Amino acid sequence: MPTHQPTYDRDATEVIGLGDENNFPGEKPKRKRNKKKIILICLLVPLILVGVGLIAGGLYLRSVEGNVDRVDAFTQVPEASRPQKEAAAGKAQNFLLLGSDTRDPENLGGSRSDTIIVLHLNKDQSAAQLISIPRDTWVYIPKSANGQHGDTSSKINAAYAWGGVPLMVQTVENYTGVRLDHVALVDFAGFKDIVDALGGVNIDVETSFTSTHSLNANHTRHFDAGPQEMDGAAALDYARERYSFKDGDFARIRHQQQVIKAILDKASSGGTLSSPTKINGFLQATTDTVSVDKDLNLLSMATQLRHLRSGNLNFYTSPSKGTGTIGNQSVVLPDKAKAKTLFDAVRKDDTATIEKIGAESK
Repeated sequence: MPTHQPTYDRDATEVIGLGDENNFPGEKPKRKRNKKKIILICLLVPLILVGVGLIAGGLYLRSVEGNVDRVDAFTQVPEASRPQKEAAAGKAQNFLLLGSDTRDPENLGGSRSDTIIVLHLNKDQSAAQLISIPRDTWVYIPKSANGQHGDTSSKINAAYAWGGVPLMVQTVENYTGVRLDHVALVDFAGFKDIVDALGGVNIDVETSFTSTHSLNANHTRHFDAGPQEMDGAAALDYARERYSFKDGDFARIRHQQQVIKAILDKASSGGTLSSPTKINGFLQATTDTVSVDKDLNLLSMATQLRHLRSGNLNFYTSPSKGTGTIGNQSVVLPDKAKAKTLFDAVRKDDTATIEKIGAESK
């Protein structure tokens, strides 16, 4: 009877990388080949684990995304009125960030947007510029979708009261000539929860002052000049105050920009990215605070922005000629020539010009 010969799985043997005693009959030892297989496995296993982690992270972000409120930002904006993209800008994107302080005692119903920021992400997603437009800037506001408001000049934040997000989009696009890709609405009172989820932020207070719209029981909070760590309530008080400063809303814009930068600094450092608990708290606080347009894919955006840190961000203010009075309203008078140059540069993704004009307008 023929002697039974053991069967061999060549592929399995090679992949597992066994020693010389498992060579096929009649074959020379494959020690060098097996050594290569072992090295290959050592490289592949971590990559597979990282891949699983990325998938799990993606699934988690999708679950978070489901908790974010969505707004219809563009349907009611007439396409004929919208500026077109510049070919030179490539894949650069422009976001409109709208903020309302619904806990501010001055805010009657939260029907106006207190914070208006155009965020420009450059074509290779390596840097971004955030340009604040003062809420009292005097601009032309197109007619609202219901035809009952607009088609007149007014403070820019009136657009939100008259026609919600779509009219604000149309007004900002008309003023800047920049086509907006996405919109995010932030309840800036939510700064409190986000900052607390991060364990506080560090702010360098430019000058001593006392807030008169504080969350404290006596409605006041004093800030000394200099670097200090703030919890959520203090950061919100710092970001909302304007009456304590000669330049009013311009000071508030600077302070809001400081808080945004501090949040980004803390979120990308201090162990936040390596702590599941901190990441979860931060994301949950953010989803409770932010609404976005229907087309914004948060997972895709997170992937695009993963390399951004506060050092890659620059904050500017739309050029103005200061404040003045129109009728009985105190307004911010835009410097139309400089604003046109600045936003033309945004449209063309001309970073050098954005930074030059932006720095002059700080």
